[in-house]
Amino acid sequence: MNSYVFSIGLTLAVIIAAVVLIWLGWRNRIRRQSQVPAPYENFEDVEVHRFEGMYVCTTGGEDWLDRIAVHGLGVRGNADLVIGERGVHFMRGGNDVHIPYSALTRLKRASGMAGKFVEKDGLVVVGWAKDEAEFDTGFRARYHTDIAKIYQLLASQIDDEAEQETN
Repeated sequence: MNSYVFSIGLTLAVIIAAVVLIWLGWRNRIRRQSQVPAPYENFEDVEVHRFEGMYVCTTGGEDWLDRIAVHGLGVRGNADLVIGERGVHFMRGGNDVHIPYSALTRLKRASGMAGKFVEKDGLVVVGWAKDEAEFDTGFRARYHTDIAKIYQLLASQIDDEAEQETN
C-alpha cells in the first residue's frame, strides 16, 4: 500500500513540476518578446472567400521554430481564414489576426512549423511585416482541396500588390 502511495505521489510531483516549468518557459518567452509589435487592428473589409481550418501559429520571419508568444499569436486553435477585398483575416473567435494585402511579403506551402507537422505542403504559410518586424503565420485547411485554392487566391493578391507598387 505504501509503495503505491509513494509512486502516485512521485508521479504527481513530476507532472506538477513539468507543468510549472512549461508555464515558466512560456512566461519568459513572452517577456523576451515584449518588443514584438502587436498585429494589425481589424479593418473594414468585404469577405470574398472563407475556409475552415486551424490557425497553427505565428513565428518570426522565416524561422519556423521561433513561435511568437506575445499578443496571443503563438496559441494554436480552430479558425476560419477569410480572404477579403483588402486583406487576409484569421478569425479565431476573439483573438483574430488581420493582415492587409500591402503587408504581405511572401507565401509558401510547408510541411510544418512550431509544433504542427503534417503531410508535404499541408500548411499555407503567409509572410507579413509590421514595423520592420517579419512574421510567418500558418494555416491548416480542414479540407485538403482548399489548400491549393487558398494558396492560389493569396498568391494572386501578392502579385497584384507587387504590380501596383511598380506602377
